[in-house]
Amino acid sequence: MAKALRIRGAGGPEVLHIEDFEPPSAAAGEVQVEIAACGLNRADVLQRRGFYPAPKGTVADIPGLEFAGTVSALGQASTRWKLGDKVMGICAGGGMATHIAVPEGTLLPVPRCLDLIEAAAVPEVYLTAFDALQQGGMYEAGAAKTVLVHAVGSGVGVAAVQLIQRAGGVAIGTSRTQDKLDRARELGLAHSILVEDKRFAVGVKELRAQGVDIILDFIGAAYLAENLQALATCGRLVVIGLLGGVSAELSLGLLLAKRASIIGTVLRSRSTEEKVALTKSFSESIMPDLESGILVPVTDRVFDMKDVAQAHEYMESNQSFGKIVMRW
Repeated sequence: MAKALRIRGAGGPEVLHIEDFEPPSAAAGEVQVEIAACGLNRADVLQRRGFYPAPKGTVADIPGLEFAGTVSALGQASTRWKLGDKVMGICAGGGMATHIAVPEGTLLPVPRCLDLIEAAAVPEVYLTAFDALQQGGMYEAGAAKTVLVHAVGSGVGVAAVQLIQRAGGVAIGTSRTQDKLDRARELGLAHSILVEDKRFAVGVKELRAQGVDIILDFIGAAYLAENLQALATCGRLVVIGLLGGVSAELSLGLLLAKRASIIGTVLRSRSTEEKVALTKSFSESIMPDLESGILVPVTDRVFDMKDVAQAHEYMESNQSFGKIVMRW
């Protein structure tokens, strides 16, 4: 019988339970994947606590936004994959189960240099970082960009540093922990700023007087004013997360003077068509570097699914660097 991790009411890790479930069949244009491992994300913790419900039409009580596994069944008119193919991908929910059915266009091949456990650390963070950098203008023609990456020790932050370096840009990272900044430097971080009292704009200006071209922000409200100060003229602030709150005052005068852009982005609730398009773009631009081993996913710890409560507690301790992976 297939297994799934279910959320039984909002609360602490004690609301998480592994249960039998009927695996979803692959509909037309879909494939069923037998999952070996999945990444743990902040969204899973927020969903468990009752703050981030699954999008409409998505399984409501099985978390998990990414997975890696083996194609186990093909839906009608599914031609892109064959049985036994090793694949990885993103999903709006349901990734923490032994089986999932997803549109075939949202899947990526597992690089030959990675096993399925390692591959589970790829989809959500690399696609999120790639998408955010695209929206920030990282891949537009012209001069190399300077990018400020907040929470640089997070899974997305670590992926972003690698992608920025590969694109010829300069990555400046922030963290409240010096050890995470030191470790990120080993991955290509050019400059680091230890954040104290939620202030970092002065540190940015000391490194680059005109400010940075792009900011990738996971914090939200708590960093908004400083972000605007740290942006260069015509800079772009890409908001990916809201760990520091959802509402803050904004100086419209400074926004106008800098001709700055504030962009909000999320992958989970996007349409299948948008996810397929992003996956295709990522496959063409980034997958060759994953295949060659130039880009290497960073996994902090791997937990067995039966130890999911410990994994959630570890994530909430903010000690991790890179990805936390769950395996069946």
